[in-house]
Amino acid sequence: MPDKEENFCEKMAKATRGIHAISDALVNAKLAFGFLDDSVWADGLLVFYEVFRYLEGAMIRLKNTKIGLLPLSELQRTEAFEQDLDHYLGKGWRKNYSPRDSVAKYLMRLREVEDTDPTLLMAYIYHLYMGLLSGGMILRKKRQLMQKLSLFKSSPSIGNNVTSFGQNSIFQLKRDLRESMNRIAETLDEDTKNKLIEESKIVFELNNEIVKSVQTGTHVFEKIFYFIGQIVLIIFVLVIAISVLFKYIIR
Repeated sequence: MPDKEENFCEKMAKATRGIHAISDALVNAKLAFGFLDDSVWADGLLVFYEVFRYLEGAMIRLKNTKIGLLPLSELQRTEAFEQDLDHYLGKGWRKNYSPRDSVAKYLMRLREVEDTDPTLLMAYIYHLYMGLLSGGMILRKKRQLMQKLSLFKSSPSIGNNVTSFGQNSIFQLKRDLRESMNRIAETLDEDTKNKLIEESKIVFELNNEIVKSVQTGTHVFEKIFYFIGQIVLIIFVLVIAISVLFKYIIR
């Protein structure tokens, strides 16, 4: 029986496997600090905010092109980013804000692509939103778990709008995006598909640059040591409790 032919999304995934793995490692290494520190989490949101905002503006501008065929109505994130940043940084954060160099470089590339070959923006749209629906959801769950384990600090009830999609199924959103991308690819010539695959590699390279710029700060380590201390305290209390119970059971 012949092997099933790879669809376009599978080809993109295969071509970007190496750089994607580096990107995942960077995100996990950097944003892991954000599990216990809101300022790191907020900085991670901030570096991606401008990218999503630009892409969503481009989706409106290019709604009558093939980009308009992507199922993006349920995925709009600009407002969610702004709500989360208002929560973490305060409502006045925009007053003195300007994108850092790595973000400015990213935006420059997006403008260049939109001006010269806007179809290639689909590489950014696909990978950014698929990443949010996959790795973004995993990071959210890890962060919530770590904060639940942290004594004296309740799990935040707000500040998670970027990874909140209401009643929509994450599985369905990912499937719809993947299937739409594959359908669009069937209408493209080989040269355009190859360009999309090559642009996909640039997506991850640019992602890596902005993730590297996320500020962790020395105070993060203090919080990590504090968290470890809490875990040690819990273990110590459990050992004492078990010892006491064991003593009375023996009696």
